[in-house]
Amino acid sequence: MHTETTRTAQDIKAIQKRVEKESLFVQELLSEIGKVIVGQKYLVERLLLALLSNGHILIEGVPGLAKSLSVKTLSDAIQTKFQRIQFTPDLLPADLIGTMIYNPQEGSFSTKKGPIFSNLILADEINRAPAKVQSALLEAMQERQVTIGDNSYKLEEPFLVLATQNPIEQEGTYPLPEAQVDRFMLKLSLTYPDRKEEWEIIDRNAEVGFPPVRKVVNPDSIMKAREVVNQIYVDEKIKDYILSIVFATRNPEVYNLDLKDLIAYGASPRASIYLNLVAKAHAFLKGRGYVTPEDIKAIGMDVLRHRVIVTYEAEAEETTSEDIVRKIFDEIEVP
Repeated sequence: MHTETTRTAQDIKAIQKRVEKESLFVQELLSEIGKVIVGQKYLVERLLLALLSNGHILIEGVPGLAKSLSVKTLSDAIQTKFQRIQFTPDLLPADLIGTMIYNPQEGSFSTKKGPIFSNLILADEINRAPAKVQSALLEAMQERQVTIGDNSYKLEEPFLVLATQNPIEQEGTYPLPEAQVDRFMLKLSLTYPDRKEEWEIIDRNAEVGFPPVRKVVNPDSIMKAREVVNQIYVDEKIKDYILSIVFATRNPEVYNLDLKDLIAYGASPRASIYLNLVAKAHAFLKGRGYVTPEDIKAIGMDVLRHRVIVTYEAEAEETTSEDIVRKIFDEIEVP
């Protein structure tokens, strides 16, 4: 047993060194983004977590909170292709993925690829487009490939979809079905900046234009960082903690939680997978080669808020999925 512990300690030490080496770009990236974005530390950190753990993000917040600007600035600091797609009720799947074009001179078809063939995709107001368009995007997210005519085309890595939706003005929208929302690794809920941050926002926007953002990271660095993230050590106790939290959303009574009447559906197995993955990425951002319970707590809400579906009874009592997740984190014993 003792030799095993020593070996684990040596492994963690080796991973720690690699984390320190491969995470050097993080501070540079944050300082470049900070040239344009005031505050929004939570959003910027989550964008990096998605990039490191190869997952997609759904961002919800009222207009004017720099959702689009943050994503654009992130793409400016990375040597990747960026596309912003404004979702509207008249958008067609072909507008997103591309189409076959007939050439009458040669009597043949050629493929015209759509804006989805990029690295960072900002799907603005995803709930404004009809189901067909949403499902075309979600297929690309899941399969990392697109089918046009008879041919399938692989999407380049890194491939990251950052979708935004506006919680107000629900008329004329097409809400994403639960099964599709589940495909987003994280769902973020943005709030207004505080007084000090908003003061700085006023000052910065009084100047003409933003300072230029340098490209400080290339896709290779991101792919290398992802490899290190995958190797970050997760103790058995931490895995057990993850499973207790996820299972408490399905069978709260087993954990002495009085929540059964408030939860219609608990979190899917994707929740366990993503809690483990994103916690590793969080440890990487903090410069650690191992995951702690604090990593799980830091990212738990973003992984779970869209995976716990509440009952009508909960809605009547104005209990949200966030309230339920918070209660589970408060009650489940930390290892």
